[in-house]
Amino acid sequence: MTLAPSSHAADLHQRVQAFLNERVFPSDAQHNEQLAANAAAGRPYATLPIVDELKAEARSQGLWNLFLPGDHGAGLSNYDYAPIAETLGRLYWASEVFNCSAPDTGNMEVLANYSSLEQQAEWLEPLLNGEIRSAFAMTEPGVASSDATNIETSIRSEGDDYVINGRKWWITGAMAERCRVLIVMGKTDPDGADRHRRQSMVLVPIDTPGVSRVRDMQFFGNLDPPAGHPEILFDNVRVPKANIILGEGRGFEIAQGRLGPGRIHHCMRAIGMAEAALELMCRRLNDRVAFHRTLAEQGVWRERVAESRMLIDQARLMVLHAAHRMDTVGNKVAAKEIAMIKVIAPNNCLRVIDWAMQAFGAAGFGQDTPLPGYFAYARHLRVADGPDEVHRNAIAKLELARWGRTDEAGHAV
Repeated sequence: MTLAPSSHAADLHQRVQAFLNERVFPSDAQHNEQLAANAAAGRPYATLPIVDELKAEARSQGLWNLFLPGDHGAGLSNYDYAPIAETLGRLYWASEVFNCSAPDTGNMEVLANYSSLEQQAEWLEPLLNGEIRSAFAMTEPGVASSDATNIETSIRSEGDDYVINGRKWWITGAMAERCRVLIVMGKTDPDGADRHRRQSMVLVPIDTPGVSRVRDMQFFGNLDPPAGHPEILFDNVRVPKANIILGEGRGFEIAQGRLGPGRIHHCMRAIGMAEAALELMCRRLNDRVAFHRTLAEQGVWRERVAESRMLIDQARLMVLHAAHRMDTVGNKVAAKEIAMIKVIAPNNCLRVIDWAMQAFGAAGFGQDTPLPGYFAYARHLRVADGPDEVHRNAIAKLELARWGRTDEAGHAV
């Protein structure tokens, strides 16, 4: 594995960094002002003008769909995209400027890799153009959705249609006024012998009769506009059979294909947040005086700075290794590496961010630094796209399997 990105990726990264420094980071205050103005006007989930303005500029400069390999995207590998995604992670909303924000990224990958030409024309093209938003409806309140075979939402065949009944929640992005379509996972064959072939995924326009947002879920005690994370009820929702993705019984397969890149993208962004948190912490330690010395002169803080540097670099190298494996052997073979980074990155980054908050004292909990937002993002990653416990179990099973197979002589193979 080489540590050097391609020349194309290095050029894009440099241009992205320049655009962030010159246009995006200086617009953060304006972004927050527009968010507050929308809330005051009773439209908290409306698109922000500054985001649309920056998106148009980024697209005109070719800084667009950087996450997506192949003809639809910028031609970057997972390895090449990693440092770019890390840079975007330094500001929570920056990824959307480049049309690289979840859940649209994962949904575009699903549509690009698994959907029909008709589905791509209707939904993928406007998503690629940044004209609409989308959401992924998988998690349910009544079951442990980390085991996708538990999902209870029903997708019943009836003539030329499917009829959907169920309840989902934490459907990120589904409150956005520009959200137009949901990818819904449910069971088309609830009694099938193969429990991994019972699920399917279907495209559901969000304005379909029977689709209702029950409530937006609070994220760490606060709503999270303009995207939101609502609970959604599907009450006899009827869609054409042409809306199924790939075919009946393929939902679990699609989910695994979607979640691999999504998990690593989240980890990349979390590393960017931790890097920014470490910078804030070091600046604070150099400036803040307590007990007649700067905090930077006190041993406990030097130890934390050193540990933070190591934790971030460990996570980054593991992400790059996982990305390299995805590029060279495919997501399925790289399942262990993806699972490992999904545990390592959030936990390592969370510790760094927590120490940075500690360095700021009471200020670390308020709105004067981005640290509370970083903390919330990193902490939610220990559950989102599969909790730590599930990934650790998968890692253990894969590792044990290496030593459970022997040849005729009894040697491990």
